[in-house]
Amino acid sequence: MRKIWSFALLVGTFLLLVVGGCGLKEDQISGKATENEKEIKLVKEGKLTFAMSGLLKPLNYKENDKLVGFDVEIGKEIAKRIGLEANPVTNPWETILQGLKGNKYDAIIGSMTATEERAKQVDFSDPYYISGAQIFVSESNQSLGKKADLTDRKIGVVQSSTYQQDAEQYTKNIKSYPSDVYALQDLEPGRVDAVITDKIVGIHAMKEAGLKIKPVDKVLKQENIAVAVNKDNPILLAEINRAIASMVEDGTYKTISEKWFGVNLLEK
Repeated sequence: MRKIWSFALLVGTFLLLVVGGCGLKEDQISGKATENEKEIKLVKEGKLTFAMSGLLKPLNYKENDKLVGFDVEIGKEIAKRIGLEANPVTNPWETILQGLKGNKYDAIIGSMTATEERAKQVDFSDPYYISGAQIFVSESNQSLGKKADLTDRKIGVVQSSTYQQDAEQYTKNIKSYPSDVYALQDLEPGRVDAVITDKIVGIHAMKEAGLKIKPVDKVLKQENIAVAVNKDNPILLAEINRAIASMVEDGTYKTISEKWFGVNLLEK
């Protein structure tokens, strides 16, 4: 009797497991997340649609009617790592946040600074590059190696820019220019001792215009440039962060950054 009872108990237990299992999804049995838990809200199925102004060379601009640039390449790599087709689009900068909130696109990958004010409207990813007000000097200048060395020096800035206030912290001897390029060009002949401008602008001038200049110290005011997504799309945000982290980890990010700027833009 004991053997018969043991066999019956074994069969009954097996049937309970089978019947119970029929009420569960395969993902639940395996412990994997369900598709609903992984759902990403997209304006176009299977595509990551991301916006930019298309007017910010070399970050994002049109060449032969095609969007190209650093932002575009970063966006394409993010889309690929999420498993989506990249769909870059343009939108006027002054309404780009409204377009995102109106679901015209899934994200903004267009060199947007993550500010507290903007973060009230959208969520931001981890930064995909770091910029800000940067000091530049002539490549041959050995006397200016840190911020404090700017005291009482002649500093060039773009007229009507916030860099005027940055320069005023160190000197009253400030020269204004109509453009960043003109200011940076005056470094080598020594018409100014230093120039304060956007980090990316200076780096681009070094690479594309061949100016013999170099950055000094860290940025005066750091700006974290990040991907913006709607607040009701946390899974997309998590996937974008995962993609950025993996790009940095395997060296892809560094390759893209050095291709466009000659440096790693995530290095402070």
